[in-house]
Amino acid sequence: MSIAVEARPRDAAIPSSIQALASTHALGTVRHDWTRAEVAKVFTQPLPDLLFQAQTVHRMYFDPREVQVSTLLSIKTGGCPEDCGYCSQSVHNETGLKASKLMDVEKVLTEARAAKAAGATRFCMGAAWRSPKDKDLDAVCAMVEGVKALGLESCATLGMLTADQAGRLKEAGLDYYNHNIDTSPEFYGKVITTRTIDDRLETLSHVRDAGINVCCGGILGMGEEQDDRVGMILTLANLPAHPESVPINMLMKIDGTPMDGNAALDPIEFVRTVATARVCMPKAMVRLSAGRETMSDETQALCFIAGANSIFYGPKLLTTSNPDQDRDRALMDRLGLVPMA
Repeated sequence: MSIAVEARPRDAAIPSSIQALASTHALGTVRHDWTRAEVAKVFTQPLPDLLFQAQTVHRMYFDPREVQVSTLLSIKTGGCPEDCGYCSQSVHNETGLKASKLMDVEKVLTEARAAKAAGATRFCMGAAWRSPKDKDLDAVCAMVEGVKALGLESCATLGMLTADQAGRLKEAGLDYYNHNIDTSPEFYGKVITTRTIDDRLETLSHVRDAGINVCCGGILGMGEEQDDRVGMILTLANLPAHPESVPINMLMKIDGTPMDGNAALDPIEFVRTVATARVCMPKAMVRLSAGRETMSDETQALCFIAGANSIFYGPKLLTTSNPDQDRDRALMDRLGLVPMA
């Protein structure tokens, strides 16, 4: 028995949303002039169309099977004077976390060697400071030099930097500096009051001017609206240069923080954010970052389909848990994904 299939015009096979976007700007074009309406249109379109767009853009610049593997280590934990509502390390939040001193250089390099042996290609170091003191920067620069000598990419997140401090880190060989904007400019003041988003953007400018690659993204599930997720991506996509890495984090709800009681975010909203970041910042590494411990394998799989191509690897992210390496290897094997060289 044969089934007759009605012929359709060629254009009918192309989603109308993609045709509409392509009518003004070619899909995958690197732009810095996005409007809020354009980003919102990408974000809110039917999910099959959005994922098709994101996967199409992803394949223009990356091997869709490859995932960058990074490891994150807290080199100085707790005691931070900032009042970030999501953070266990803030002195304003009663989380029971004890502050520690900056780790010794050799202990950090021991951790870096272990990360490399486990398959990581980038080693990220985080310190709970509002901004580093120059004497502390001496030790961090030695850590950066040691990590580079191991053949790993280096990344640091140390708080706000002056132009001179960014220059010192560049001289030490730092490859990436992480400084997230966290959320939209409109919602920022409801998350943090001890600094402004303009303070964040100033540090990003110092980092970029020093010749260091920028790692900058945000956190979802902090009580923001969908329009704030759009606003966060709009802010990043319209920077003078797109961040080379864009981490998308799911809020890790921590006892003692103001956001501990927040309602769980719909995983599809998270996937939409990843996909929209991929469409709006085509050449960036989009990192599926904090929150994977509580995500299903299916949610993570959708994020990879949506264009995520970077993860943190290892059992801990600063002070919160992360999937163990065996779980990540098993998931990547099931999906046919391989670590990026």
